[in-house]
Amino acid sequence: MHNADVLSIQLYTLRELGDLDRILEAVAHAGFRHVEMIGSHLDDPARTLRRLESHGLRASSSHVGLPQLREAPEAIMAAAAMLGIDELYMPAVPPEERDMDATGWRALGAELGNIAEDFHVQGVRLGYHNHDWELAPKEGQQTALDLVFEAAGASPLTWQADVAWLVRGGVDPKVWISRYADRLRSAHVKDIAPEGANQDQDGWAAVGDGTLNWPDLWQVCRANGAGWMVVEHDKPADPAGCARRSYDFLVNMIM
Repeated sequence: MHNADVLSIQLYTLRELGDLDRILEAVAHAGFRHVEMIGSHLDDPARTLRRLESHGLRASSSHVGLPQLREAPEAIMAAAAMLGIDELYMPAVPPEERDMDATGWRALGAELGNIAEDFHVQGVRLGYHNHDWELAPKEGQQTALDLVFEAAGASPLTWQADVAWLVRGGVDPKVWISRYADRLRSAHVKDIAPEGANQDQDGWAAVGDGTLNWPDLWQVCRANGAGWMVVEHDKPADPAGCARRSYDFLVNMIM
């Protein structure tokens, strides 16, 4: 696979544009050919597929919330099949569960491992996507993320490493990517603005405009098993411009 062919973009980045057609038009104009969906795009997969095809785009993967995984696994599998997706990632635990103790995180890991087993039988990999709160120690030196993966055991639960959130969690992303390389299948490519900058964007930046060494981090992610490299910005002031600048930086970097 050509380097640029592993590039995708999480559509959450452009949510402020509203209409899916406007979002996909901006993404295609930026140069992307693959997109990572959000859970609501799986609600009407036939319509989503038509919209993707009309803009010359394909789905690389999708996020899917914990309530959907618990309540509608069959519908999720059917939507994934229609969209040609074989990678799904649970993007975040609900806010009220983010301060769980070690027992809660272990239970979550076991639950996700069981769902991952069921999905794997049908040819779809389910993974976990981190933020920074999973880096909090919950039992001795073990963090919430450690406990999730430990409890998932030998299940096929994978990992989408959000590299910038690892940095915000106060850890060395290279250490963690190496530690869980056996689960790593994807990475979120995002950037952190210089200290004090982009406060209206929660301190995030377009990829290449920030402080992370993406030429190095890209190689680390890819060497440790990351397939899809998915651009994301949690709160861009100019979503379309952010997509375009990130794409241009990355394509120039990897060519």
